[in-house]
Amino acid sequence: MHSHAHKIFRQFLCIVFAALLSFVANADEVSREQIKGLDEQVQDIKKDVLNLSSELAMLEEKLLFPSNTQVSLFVSMHKGDDFRLDSVQLKLGEKVVAQHLYSFRELEALQSGGVQRLYLGNIKTGEHELVISYSGKAPAGGEYKRSGSYRVTKDVGPKFVEIKIAGPESTEQDIQFRDW
Repeated sequence: MHSHAHKIFRQFLCIVFAALLSFVANADEVSREQIKGLDEQVQDIKKDVLNLSSELAMLEEKLLFPSNTQVSLFVSMHKGDDFRLDSVQLKLGEKVVAQHLYSFRELEALQSGGVQRLYLGNIKTGEHELVISYSGKAPAGGEYKRSGSYRVTKDVGPKFVEIKIAGPESTEQDIQFRDW
């Protein structure tokens, strides 16, 4: 649905640009002020399309993930950890709900204290087992793999769980879970 909306917006912009180019090409004498005015109108249309796209994405999220069943799972690292995270896998119940391979920029963001939403979905109220498995390279160069589990208790209303992971040289626990 989201990509379909983007496709419609792109088609709309193409039509607007084609109409503007046609107008400019067919005009005998077009002053700089008229071109500037058209350019400002195009910029205003672009802003409106971006705003509509953002609002559409928020409405789509509310529709697909109502707050009474919504669960969001976030991954973070301890700030300054030199561990090079390569991949993460999340299972909720027996189902793999998210897998991610990290780029250098994403890893830098996590090492700087960033938090990544890795999963947004719906679950029923009650208890669910969350299992994380991750792998990467230790600062010394060796392969490092860990996994851990956590009981997610889902009540009515949205549920947020942060999973903070650490490398082998960290003074912190390998995996920490925190409910928001």
